[in-house]
Amino acid sequence: MERIKKVLNAIVPARSVIPLLVAVTFNLTVYGGARAIAGGWPHHNIEGWLDRLIPFVPFTVGIYLGCYLFWIVNYILIARQGKREVCSFFAGDFLSRIVCFACYLIYPTTNTRPLVEAQGFWNQVVSALYAVDAADNLFPSIHCLVSWFCYIGLRGRKEIPAWYRAFSCVFALLVCLSTLTTKQHVIPDVIGGIFLAEICFYIGKRPKVWGTYEKILNRVNGFFHLEGEGSSWGQKRKS
Repeated sequence: MERIKKVLNAIVPARSVIPLLVAVTFNLTVYGGARAIAGGWPHHNIEGWLDRLIPFVPFTVGIYLGCYLFWIVNYILIARQGKREVCSFFAGDFLSRIVCFACYLIYPTTNTRPLVEAQGFWNQVVSALYAVDAADNLFPSIHCLVSWFCYIGLRGRKEIPAWYRAFSCVFALLVCLSTLTTKQHVIPDVIGGIFLAEICFYIGKRPKVWGTYEKILNRVNGFFHLEGEGSSWGQKRKS
């Protein structure tokens, strides 16, 4: 058991378990909660003429769905960073979901989905996606938001190989493109997701913001004894 604990701690430091769990749980709560509350409300279609020019490309649903693995890997890499970086990132991540929740309730949006032919593997995957994911909670796009967070959370981090940082940028852009070619989102959703990620990432770096997140995290980690050996997380932050 102790060996397993050491292996898991090598992947995700014990002190970063709570930020990861909160990020996942809050994301699901915002998405599901907004749908439960506003699912039956009038929705606005903000699709523009440029969106109608973008072709429907079924196979890009592979990128759209494959991004979940990308999210897992990059959020773990981000959670392995230092105390300040972890607190500032996840504080910004948390704030972004609050904004998303407000947007989904204040101005619910929808879009026009194409009729998908029954033949073809990728067509069937898209049809299954449409069946389980209603055309709501669109602006801003959480798919684009989280994918861009995956990139900017590693941007400029010298300990991460340059090729992977470049890959993260390219893949995040491909995810954004896939949301359009699968007709899951429209252009304003993509722009809104990227813009919101950048703004909240910047806000999260403010000392008062990440400092508040750190204080709360210290208490929670202390309660669950997740500070970790040699960690300064349980100590008071120097001013």
